[in-house]
Amino acid sequence: MTVKDRVEKVIDKVRPYIQSDGGDITLVAVHEDTGIVEVQLHGACGSCPSSTATLKGGVERMVRQEVPEIKEVVTV
Repeated sequence: MTVKDRVEKVIDKVRPYIQSDGGDITLVAVHEDTGIVEVQLHGACGSCPSSTATLKGGVERMVRQEVPEIKEVVTV
């Protein structure tokens, strides 16, 4: 299983929680050379002031826990 596949699996686990708040998340890119994952937040999450906390405290923490090669998750 590739790093991208593993990241997608984590995003799929997180997605229902984000959707329950009226938003959604899409995986844009996985840069294995730098360990950076790019995602896009949609709906309520796109403009929510708490989206950074959701991204860093939730999504990034879970991705880094399950895919240790990843260093950071950023929005694009």
